[in-house]
Amino acid sequence: MKLSIYREILIQAIQDAIKAVSSKSTIPILENIKLELTSEYLKMIGTNLEIGIEITIPREHNDKINFTVEKEGSICLKAKYINEIIRKLSCELVEIEVTNNYLTYIKCGNSEFNLHGLDSDEFPKLPKIIEDNVFSMPSVLLKNMIRQTVVAISLEETRPVLTGVKWTLKDGVLTFVATDSHRLAMRDANVEAEVGYNFQNIIVPGKSLIELNKILEDNDSLVDIVVSNNQLLIKMDNVLFYSRLIEGQYPDITRIIQQETKTLLQTDKKDFIESLDRASLIARENKNNEVKMSIKSELVQISSNSPEIGKVNEQIVPIKVEGDELLIAFNARYVQDALRIIDEQEIEIHFTGAMSPFIIRQKDIDNYLYLVLPIRIY
Repeated sequence: MKLSIYREILIQAIQDAIKAVSSKSTIPILENIKLELTSEYLKMIGTNLEIGIEITIPREHNDKINFTVEKEGSICLKAKYINEIIRKLSCELVEIEVTNNYLTYIKCGNSEFNLHGLDSDEFPKLPKIIEDNVFSMPSVLLKNMIRQTVVAISLEETRPVLTGVKWTLKDGVLTFVATDSHRLAMRDANVEAEVGYNFQNIIVPGKSLIELNKILEDNDSLVDIVVSNNQLLIKMDNVLFYSRLIEGQYPDITRIIQQETKTLLQTDKKDFIESLDRASLIARENKNNEVKMSIKSELVQISSNSPEIGKVNEQIVPIKVEGDELLIAFNARYVQDALRIIDEQEIEIHFTGAMSPFIIRQKDIDNYLYLVLPIRIY
């Protein structure tokens, strides 16, 4: 195998593929990136058996030559080292040549490295997915849906289904739901799907979605999505992203989000989050990061108390309050997380009582909600 390739193209491909690579694994080959070279393309593949990423670089694109080929072939190289080496090179063109016993030479200007590679036949194959049903959506929309829901996944493995985001497709509407049993995030959007193509209880690991979000373009280019029995495939321009699915039944959240609003608070997001940030300076010393909020017709008071540190009181003037006066306590971090992923400046908070979950929404926008369970006030 021998080629010359532009360094910037190589860097981007490596940095995308490495997102699927295990930094430490009991299976040494999984710490590698596979390079597969033909006369027409260079593929770079990384996998940790949970997710897989395949990058395809065409030899020629838009009348521009990306690389030249002297000899076809393939090799597996330690991802950590190939990434660091290519990033630190300073010239424009990189030469890669694989010789006997998988010894790989990397040349760039006055720099020359040799790395010990591994046989590419040992590298695991990515899943074969039958693409019977495909739906499409803009990359930026998928990126935002992930960003607005993955924050609520559980980080504990005791209930594996809660470490993922549940996907449902019904009548052309895709819905994401995530919960760690203390809070819940839900977002839906219209997508391009064939009439009659529906699914439910597809649970995608949160860790996979976090890595996918680093690759997705922040634009309106369409991505194709394929769901199979136990795998998800995201198809981008030159990237294939595979993720296993989590088996199990996701909890029914319908009853939780359909309770009647008893107190409605409309407020400015910036004022609210700044007050919470200041209250959290004291609240974060508590086990549950607890703050209390008192809601009256013309004033909202936020407070926190730590016997060892002290107290803080914050006041904000709401845009509108409707319904009953209320005193409620909650984990400040959960609400801060919600406010940071809401795009609009004006928010609504729907309360159903001091000991019932409350819902945070963007004003006049129904496609996103974030639910938080309160803390009991003793």
